[in-house]
Amino acid sequence: MNRRHFLMSGAVAAAGAAVGVVGYTLRVEPHWLEIVHRDLPIAHLPAELHGKTLAQISDIHIGPDVSDEYLIHSFDRLRAFAPDIVVVTGDFLTHKVNRGDEQFVQLRKMLSHLPHGRLATAGILGNHDYGRGWAQPDVANRVAQEAGDAGIVILRNEVHTVAGLDIIGVDDLWADHSDTTRALAARRSHASIALCHNPDGLDLLPWGDYAGWVLAGHTHGGQCKPPFLPPPLLPVANRRYIAGEVVVNSKRTLYISRGVGHLVQARFNVRPEITLFTLRAA
Repeated sequence: MNRRHFLMSGAVAAAGAAVGVVGYTLRVEPHWLEIVHRDLPIAHLPAELHGKTLAQISDIHIGPDVSDEYLIHSFDRLRAFAPDIVVVTGDFLTHKVNRGDEQFVQLRKMLSHLPHGRLATAGILGNHDYGRGWAQPDVANRVAQEAGDAGIVILRNEVHTVAGLDIIGVDDLWADHSDTTRALAARRSHASIALCHNPDGLDLLPWGDYAGWVLAGHTHGGQCKPPFLPPPLLPVANRRYIAGEVVVNSKRTLYISRGVGHLVQARFNVRPEITLFTLRAA
């Protein structure tokens, strides 16, 4: 092979690889859901909850940019595990002003497929559930109503107690509706987990004496991440808050879900996830 043919062959191979990477990023990985299995150790966990499962679903982003078929298939995969508790950590909807009531019809349809926990199903709102500029409480109220009608207990700085376990739900940070003081004051049990859509809430909100896990979403894991490097785009101030387990301090630990949906259909090295925790006594 002469030099010219070698260079041409190399260029063709490089172009083919680039096309393959783009196709994978746009068409394959956004719908390649991973069911992540891991333990969740909780202090003072009631004996009857030892070994029970808690599924975290985050950032569904129901709307025109996420395939309904993909979401239904993802929900069906989780349903096969028959989780005991299901929690949704925000961004049910990607609200678009020009879609009107159509988007709430779609939201209702998709939530009818969402699997419920055998003991409880609860959730919180995210910034996109608050509409344009995260400043439309009427949109958030309607999302909460649709979720409630679908059997999901929406916690807006409130607590829902399940078999002696407090699920603490903090409302959205960017919408300026978070009130951890109110939420934590409603605790009834020594065993608890907290839901907070935006991981930055761990740094920007008062958590008092709360010690334990906080389940979050919001980041999508960065969606596209070069190997061995941090993601270039991340919607948080604290760049440690990417995905997975993050120790915040001696009291609190975050688990940040990579989420199910997307705003732009593109993922690379950051597969979407639903997390299935097995509850253990700490």
